[in-house]
Amino acid sequence: MSYKFIKDKLDNNKLVILDGAMGSELEKKGAQMDKNLWCGTCSVEFPELVKEVHQDYIEAGSDVITTNTYACTPISMKNYGMESSIKEFNKKSVQLGKKAIEDSKKKVALAGSVSASGSFYKLGLKAMIPGFNEQIKILTEEGVDLIILEAMSSQADIVQTMIECSAKVNIPVWLSISCVIDKKTNNLMLGYNDTVDEPPEVYEDLEKSIKRFSTIHKGPILIAHSDIDVTGKAINVAKNNYNGTIGAYPNIGFYEKPHWKSDDNLSPKDYLNEVKSWVQNGSQIVGGCCGVGVNLIKPLSILK
Repeated sequence: MSYKFIKDKLDNNKLVILDGAMGSELEKKGAQMDKNLWCGTCSVEFPELVKEVHQDYIEAGSDVITTNTYACTPISMKNYGMESSIKEFNKKSVQLGKKAIEDSKKKVALAGSVSASGSFYKLGLKAMIPGFNEQIKILTEEGVDLIILEAMSSQADIVQTMIECSAKVNIPVWLSISCVIDKKTNNLMLGYNDTVDEPPEVYEDLEKSIKRFSTIHKGPILIAHSDIDVTGKAINVAKNNYNGTIGAYPNIGFYEKPHWKSDDNLSPKDYLNEVKSWVQNGSQIVGGCCGVGVNLIKPLSILK
C-alpha cells in the first residue's frame, strides 16, 4: 500500500476511482446490520464478508478502498455501551482492508474513515474532540494510507473541528461534506437528506462553507452522501471556491435504520453518464456512497 501513486495521479490530472457503499453490499452477502452501529459491527462479526466487499471493489477498478469504520466512532460506541471494543473494531477494519489489498497484488490505497457519526450538536464541540482524535490515532497507527474525514451530515463548525483534529496527522487528509437544496430558497446548502419521512437538514450556504473549510484544509474536498441531482451543482460551487482537488461520491436511496434502502432504478450506464459530467466539470476523484454498489463503480474505470 502507498499513497504515492494516488498523488502521482492527482498531480498529473488523472482520475482516481473510489469504492462505493459498504453496508448495502454487505447485506447482499448476508451480513446482519446492527440496530445501533449499522454495518460497524461487521468487521468483527462478518470479517470475511467485509474483506469480500473490499475485494469486489478492487476488482471493479477502485484505486482507493475505505475502512469499515464510519459507524465505529468512539462517541457512538461509548453511547451504546461498547467503549471497550473501540480499538478492536477500528483496528480489525483496517486489517481487513490491508489484507484485501495485499491479496489482490494491485496498487490500491486504503483510506481510514473518520466520521462524525454520533457527534450530535447538542453534545458540544469540546465533547467531540477526544473521539475524533482517538479514531484518527487508531487508524493512523494501524497503517492506513490516508484519512478521509466523512463529515457529511454535520454542521459547519463540527466539520471545522474535525479538520482541526486532523491537522497533526502526517499522512494525507481528504474531506467529505454533504449538501441539499433548501426548498424555501432553492439555494444549495451544507446539509443532508437521507430519509423519506423527515425534511432535509439545512445548515448554511455551501459556498460559504467551502470558503471557510478551504482556509484550514488543503487536501481534496469531496461532495459525498448527497443526491445525484445536486452533486453536479455542488461540484461547480466547490470548483469555483477552492483551488485544490475536487471529488464526488453521492448516495442513492434512503436510510431506514438499520438498513440502507438502495434505488435499483439507476443503471450502470446512467451512473457512468452522471459521473462523466462531474469529471468534465472538474471532479478528479469519483466513487459512490450509500446505495452505490459494485455494479455502478465498475464502469467508471473506462474514464481513467
